[in-house]
Amino acid sequence: MALDFERPLLELEAKIEELNRFTQEKGIDFSEEIALLEKKSRDMKENIYSNLSPWQKVQIARHAARPNTLDYCKALFTDFLELHGDRLFGDDPAILGGLARYKGIPITVIGHLKGHDTKENVQRNFGMAHPEGYRKALRLMKQAEKFGRPVVCFIDTAGAYCGMGAEERGQGEAIARNLMAMSALKVPIISVVIGEGGSGGALALGVANKILMQEHAIFSVSSPEAAASILWKDGSKAKEAAEALNLTAEDLLRLGVIDEILPEPLGGAHSDLTATYSLLDEALERHLKELLQQSTEQLVEMRYAKFRSMGQTG
Repeated sequence: MALDFERPLLELEAKIEELNRFTQEKGIDFSEEIALLEKKSRDMKENIYSNLSPWQKVQIARHAARPNTLDYCKALFTDFLELHGDRLFGDDPAILGGLARYKGIPITVIGHLKGHDTKENVQRNFGMAHPEGYRKALRLMKQAEKFGRPVVCFIDTAGAYCGMGAEERGQGEAIARNLMAMSALKVPIISVVIGEGGSGGALALGVANKILMQEHAIFSVSSPEAAASILWKDGSKAKEAAEALNLTAEDLLRLGVIDEILPEPLGGAHSDLTATYSLLDEALERHLKELLQQSTEQLVEMRYAKFRSMGQTG
């Protein structure tokens, strides 16, 4: 799972491991050499991850070991009960949704769900939802509104599935209906971009009172590959497209699209799961506590004002 820009660091870590093993097996003291190499490794890691390009952030956002929606449900919530189906066509495994408790508060959880390996990704359609996935999400949001439960959404998709069947069943209409319904939903909504936030497929879960975004996640009108194909008729120019799309958390905070950047452990969210869960947990609790103090009218007005002001700063 090593990324290209990480290879020098991994080679250095392999040398450290080899010296440690040699010390244990041969009894020769290499502690000074190991200490020097460990310092060099820390410095290299800090330098790499503090100077990531937009394309490198795209690669981290897509990392197979990065925690997904189900991982966060297990780590942060209790009594999670998954609910299935849109009551119109069927169930879509690319969207995970259900009921849970967060620090004793009943909530509704909805999110795109990618897998950690090929088998899981095929089962989940790589997190690219069909219309029934978005209609399932809408059903759960309406249910949350009926019972006064806050909604927490996790965004992680390259985009909505664009196959023939999805188009025949009304992909565009399903996404548009979610946008309309979320804009007027009478309960708090928090959306967290945990990996890829691609196109309308991401926005269908993104009309929220608070939009949080992990440090190395991306959020964009299009994937870099698709944008390159449109702009230059050449999908291989994805790196250049990533530079032009303003898709990093820093870009989006500057433009007023998101409300907060959630820091990640050095090396990315997948490098230290305990720290990653803790960082997201702190922000989620803080924002949910704030939103629960708002009236229904204030929540809807806050959401409206937020989206009207996007892009006017930066």
